[in-house]
Amino acid sequence: MSQGWDHVSAPLNASATTMGVLLSGSTFEIPAYQREYAWQRNEVSEFWNDLSHALSRGPYFLGLIIVTGEEKRKQVVDGQQRLLTITLLAAALRHEAIAVGRRALADRIYSTLLRSMDYATDAIIRRIALTDIRADKTLQAIIEDDEPDISPMASGSSSERMWEAYQYLRKELHGDGRDDIFRWLGTWAEFINEQLYVAVFEHPDEASAYSVFEVVNTRGRQLTTADLLKNYILRNTASERREERYSRWHEMAEQFESLGGQTFVQYIRHVVNLDAGYILPKELYNYIARRGDYKDATPISVDELMTELQAQLPLYLQLIDPTQDGPADPDALGIFVALNELGVTAVRPLILAINATSDATPGMLRALQLIVKRMIVGNLGAGSVERKFAEAAHVVRKTASWQSGIDTLRDMDHRRDEFVAQLARRSYNRGVLTFVRRSVVCRSMTPRSVGTLQYIRPRQVSGSGWQDFSDEDATFWVSTLGNVVLADVDRRPRGANTWAGVREHLLPVAVDGEATDVLERYDRWTPETVAAVGTEIAEAAADVWY
Repeated sequence: MSQGWDHVSAPLNASATTMGVLLSGSTFEIPAYQREYAWQRNEVSEFWNDLSHALSRGPYFLGLIIVTGEEKRKQVVDGQQRLLTITLLAAALRHEAIAVGRRALADRIYSTLLRSMDYATDAIIRRIALTDIRADKTLQAIIEDDEPDISPMASGSSSERMWEAYQYLRKELHGDGRDDIFRWLGTWAEFINEQLYVAVFEHPDEASAYSVFEVVNTRGRQLTTADLLKNYILRNTASERREERYSRWHEMAEQFESLGGQTFVQYIRHVVNLDAGYILPKELYNYIARRGDYKDATPISVDELMTELQAQLPLYLQLIDPTQDGPADPDALGIFVALNELGVTAVRPLILAINATSDATPGMLRALQLIVKRMIVGNLGAGSVERKFAEAAHVVRKTASWQSGIDTLRDMDHRRDEFVAQLARRSYNRGVLTFVRRSVVCRSMTPRSVGTLQYIRPRQVSGSGWQDFSDEDATFWVSTLGNVVLADVDRRPRGANTWAGVREHLLPVAVDGEATDVLERYDRWTPETVAAVGTEIAEAAADVWY
């Protein structure tokens, strides 16, 4: 038996049934913490086309619906997108039936697919209800009125997507059978009630129902790691706290929406690194859920995880964007700016860990120093340095001392002579060259963002202004420290296309503190000159970083 089904114990009710029987036999609630209505035009169009093609061919299998709850009103665990879209289609059918005078058909659709009745009180009950108040108001208004007053709707909201889906379905329904719309509406209603099948997994225990959801959704259509983690956390949260916890999760996730889908998951992994050490991205869910190789690992409760995620969030957001308000002091923010300019994200777990120690800023500065030394002498790489930083963060967390974690990174602490030799002759990308030159100009490991990097002998040249460089020389020397200067202009000045032109037009607009006196010593710009200048500036850089 596959791992994950272990949690599912009797009584598990699995059955195949038609959509008509499913909806007429129960009422359903979609909790606010479930994924909101997310289908857009392409998903709704594909859904409509699939059903339209099946209309004349007999039974059609719509897929799996997972529900939980012992009462007549069931909680939908999975399948809410399809249930809501069928409800919108049923609403379109009803309103179209009213429009063409088929009142009996409209009433049958209403009582079977859209509404139920409390026989004790005669109260009308919603077949599908959303616990998100704004979205539910939109859904119920669509069901009751063909032209509902549901404005205003936030752009991109689930309310707007439901309204757009309804309008699309109503338009397609009206146009599809316009030659015999009266009969066509009956064919559609019969198809939904009697030919549209679903498989229903029902379990009274919510945790077991979520386990079924988890296993099904990790086969075939892959959920994101964030979806799986959210499901795991909610499944292991007491029902009375679930909506509050979902809101907290959603608020955190929103902070990362503009940064890309994986940034939130990266944040979770970086926080987990503090107690777990290095965890591969693909293993994050298994570690938290104690699956596979991690089944015997020390458990972390969802309460502990959520508390830690919320506690670390303000500082982490400042690591991403140092202009944000948060707990970091100005010196720490300067370090965050430097790390961003160098494009280093793997160190974030270590920064989080160091932040919790006494006298944290010197520890962060020491981490930055080691990063720059490694980038100059060797390279940071990817997985290997990420592992180093995660494991160092774990040591810092355990010992409450940033020195102990930094000690694990001693292999990054290269000698000064190695630093100078490499920095004078190696090619670096524009970001690294800019940062190092700024550190020299400002005489600081957290330099101000001064000047724009300009290449003295440009990458591409025209004419014969740089005849002292062969093509091989240019390839080797152009992107080295000695061939660049920081200028107060964004664009290369006109006329600076020869060494004489650089001296006349570019050096006068160099930023304050640039080594213009060094550059002006030379009458010719040759590979040997670049090497000499590079060595001199590399020594100045070493004075900053050692």
